[in-house]
Amino acid sequence: MQGKSDRSIAQGRPTVAYPGQVLDGLRHRIERGAGGEVRSATVRRVLGYLRPHRLAVGAALGCLLIGSLLALAPYLVVERLINQLTHPSGSFATILGLAGIGLALVVVSGLVGVLRSWIVLRITTDTVAQLRRELMQRLLGQSIGYFTDERGGELMSRLLNDVGVVEAAIGDSALSVVGSAITVVICVIVMAVVQWQLALVTIATLPLLVLTLRRARRPVYRTRRDLQERLAAFTVHAQEVLSLSGIMLVKTFGREAEERRRSFQLADELRHSDLRAGMTARWVGLAFQLAQALAPLALLLAGAWLIERHDATLGAVIAFVTVLAVRFGAALAGTGTGLVSVIGALPAWDRIFTVLDTEPEIRELPSARVHEDIQGAVSFAEVSFTYPRQARPALDGVTLTIAPGHLVALVGPSGAGKTTLTSLLARFYDPQVGSVRIDGHDLRELSVGSIARAIGLVLQDTYLFHGTLRDNLLYARPDADQAALDAACRDAYLDSLVTELPDGLDTVVGERGHRLSGGEKQRVAIARVILKDAPILILDEATSHLDSASERYVQAALARAFTGRTSLVIAHRLSTVLAADLIVVLDRGKAVEQGTHSELLAQGGLYASLYELQFRGGRPDVALSL
Repeated sequence: MQGKSDRSIAQGRPTVAYPGQVLDGLRHRIERGAGGEVRSATVRRVLGYLRPHRLAVGAALGCLLIGSLLALAPYLVVERLINQLTHPSGSFATILGLAGIGLALVVVSGLVGVLRSWIVLRITTDTVAQLRRELMQRLLGQSIGYFTDERGGELMSRLLNDVGVVEAAIGDSALSVVGSAITVVICVIVMAVVQWQLALVTIATLPLLVLTLRRARRPVYRTRRDLQERLAAFTVHAQEVLSLSGIMLVKTFGREAEERRRSFQLADELRHSDLRAGMTARWVGLAFQLAQALAPLALLLAGAWLIERHDATLGAVIAFVTVLAVRFGAALAGTGTGLVSVIGALPAWDRIFTVLDTEPEIRELPSARVHEDIQGAVSFAEVSFTYPRQARPALDGVTLTIAPGHLVALVGPSGAGKTTLTSLLARFYDPQVGSVRIDGHDLRELSVGSIARAIGLVLQDTYLFHGTLRDNLLYARPDADQAALDAACRDAYLDSLVTELPDGLDTVVGERGHRLSGGEKQRVAIARVILKDAPILILDEATSHLDSASERYVQAALARAFTGRTSLVIAHRLSTVLAADLIVVLDRGKAVEQGTHSELLAQGGLYASLYELQFRGGRPDVALSL
């Protein structure tokens, strides 16, 4: 999907004459400089982020224009001052006056520069904030499948590293390129007016700079792209290894040495890539520096020749070399190095646009209904679903009807499709065939918010944010009062734990809740879903980490939570199976059996085999859904 800025361009909005034309001119220069490796569409989208700030861009360019004129004005002061010193024709007060004018020009030029910096900083921060908002909006709108395919560290790298490169390019390069180009044009005009012979000598340095830029464009783009990819790889590795779960796995298997070597290898690759990118830009800068160093020498020689011919004064030549030529060289170098920097930032823009252009698999229809009064009737009609890059369907023609308020247990071997069935009900995915309905409404016809409010979910792997226990509970229902919190904790048998914690509900649980035991985290998750008070509950082996004593408490709490609610439970203990109104047996994506415990035992099918295998000998602690 195109970004907002790109859509506005595609819709043919009228271009502001100025600075819109300046931005278009910059686009053409970047496209030519980047060569065939960079799509013009990328450049248009980049400049599209500046179009909402066209007035501010115009003000910044105005400041650049004023600053350029003020920077050239000392030419007249220097010329007259030198001529006055070499051929005195007035009092010392005249010299003081000229020095005062020069000082005033410096002060005013500095103030204009500060104003320009403030405007550019506002443009940069606003643009980067908009970019971060768009990235977060797009990422939060993606389906669960997107995050199973993408590594978290890669996404973090695009949010932080790539956006950081973009921020530097906007603030230090993009607008500076335009300003420097304006200064170059003004310098050429002024030089041609005051001393056209020396102006020709100065302009003769242009071919060297243009050739340098043309030869540098592709290496700059390639090295910057490689640098961003290496930086992303290092970020991914660091996030995976240094996360709580990652570092525990490393230490459990004694892999510190291997991970250290891998980290060093990635860091070394990043160092080499950074060195290549930096040196590529540095060689370009060297060419500009050589041109700047050679130009004054050539100008002095040409100026000496003009003085001998009495075509110029000493003051005019010195002022030309020290003011006009220096300013021209700095502006020309700023234009070239700025373009190199902008081209080098384009790979980061490409990586960001890759995220922004990824369409969510789960989308809310414009006509989606907001359904508040959900009763809890659930049905699956000939549902088939296959995960990407997998040949066998996770679900194959499953049909299931659940009456409001009923408890349904899902059992079957590992990989049978139990979690996939509940994921479709939560609309983490959409079925490729068939439909999933709540109260007779296809989930694709309901708003995403309606489905989220209707379903409470407790997973086997409980996730808690690094915050207080209160914050983690209120995440389900931010407006809940203290009485509701206390009731949820009491119903989940969490109240005794709260009283033992040093700060009660305000105790920080740590990353992923590592300060709590597995069973305690499960009870927090159950309290959270009880607090949400949703009409449909999904429990994916939610009691798997509980000991026998805790399970008795939680089962009692769940019994109250199940009352009046439609509940789908991936069964782990026999007590849950026996309490179910309906047991659905899944095998290789198909619903092979449905019925009560006694009915399924009488059928002598897969359920009876699992029961006989896993529960004989009085072992209710053994899982039925292996």
